[in-house]
Amino acid sequence: QVQLVESGGGLVQAGGSLRLSCAASGRTFSSYAMGWFRQAPGKEREFVARISRSDGYTAYADSVKGRFTISRDNAKKTVYLQMNSLKPEDTAVYYCAAAMTPRWPPVSYDFWGQGTQVTVSS
Repeated sequence: QVQLVESGGGLVQAGGSLRLSCAASGRTFSSYAMGWFRQAPGKEREFVARISRSDGYTAYADSVKGRFTISRDNAKKTVYLQMNSLKPEDTAVYYCAAAMTPRWPPVSYDFWGQGTQVTVSS
């Protein structure tokens, strides 16, 4: 069983930056595509960003493109989400997820973290 633990969330002013981290416990981290999702109060969970397991392909939601960057360090079994130029609309619980499927893009994710709160004040 793979466990994912997010960290780095917190309170930040609009225009500021945060870097989220997601540490994985599994021994086959490099075999997983990784994604970030978020859920704001009263809204459904939405896709934020994803990164492939081997070729470095990435994709972003239109709402964060140009502001957020996803990256991974397979030696550290960690995926990151660098968030710049934060807006109040970015306020949400952010979740890390891992996909074991060999397909790209993943059609589903198999493991999820507990989430970390990001709050952006105006």
